[in-house]
Amino acid sequence: MVDLTVARLQEVMIVLYALSLVFYLIDYLKKSKSFQRIAFWLIVTVWVTQTAILSLYIIQMKRFPVLSLVEGIYFYVWLLVTLSIVFQLIYKVNFMVFFTNIIGFVFLMIHVFSNLKYTASTVGDSLISEVLFVHITSAILSYAVFALAFVFAVLYLIVYNVLKSKKFGKRFSSLPNLHQTMVGMKMSIYTGIPILFVSLLFGVQWAYVALEHWSPFDVKIMGSFAVLLIYSSVIYFNYKGKLQSVEFAWMTIFAFLLTVVNFFLGSTLSQFHLWI
Repeated sequence: MVDLTVARLQEVMIVLYALSLVFYLIDYLKKSKSFQRIAFWLIVTVWVTQTAILSLYIIQMKRFPVLSLVEGIYFYVWLLVTLSIVFQLIYKVNFMVFFTNIIGFVFLMIHVFSNLKYTASTVGDSLISEVLFVHITSAILSYAVFALAFVFAVLYLIVYNVLKSKKFGKRFSSLPNLHQTMVGMKMSIYTGIPILFVSLLFGVQWAYVALEHWSPFDVKIMGSFAVLLIYSSVIYFNYKGKLQSVEFAWMTIFAFLLTVVNFFLGSTLSQFHLWI
């Protein structure tokens, strides 16, 4: 009964999510407050539906569903939708909300139409602990924050090219300025780096205590530390003036793409990392 209810809720959620993106796009093209309000409340409805599905899974599994790849993807989408609503309410930057939800919608499609299924945790119940929970949730949170940095980087390049070409249209007013996008990019990375670092520390600690056989040279572990190193290097070289604004934005985009690759490919190739 729970599975049938979840399936119906997911169908409704996908339709509402797609409609919200359409209305955000129309708002950008037509500058209509009514379309903007419709898009926002559709996103809120999507968030409520996602939260209901998440709650049903918690009731069914008697745990927070983040211990497998498919569960991690769904929680990641929920975080992106949550952050987009917060940004809509605080900063009123509709174009950023649109880009963030495009990422969320793509991940939702992967979640719904992939062959991945919700199953009992691949990690034994005796190994599920607060340390593992913190490791996984903080990792997903860092990925969500890095997604925001990616969106800010894309917006920075869009605004930069518009200013460079000097082709200003009425839709230009809906874009944030260069300073806002740069600050958003940096703050997102500054926030994501320590969260990911904490996640890796907890993950290594959990593996050392709970697993009999594991290697620090596992694909997922090395990939996660590589992501941390790249983001740290991007910030460092920008601070030293060796990465100017445009290069900084492009490197932020590259770092996020590497994060996505590590999210999926690392989990697939890992010898023991059967969750995220």
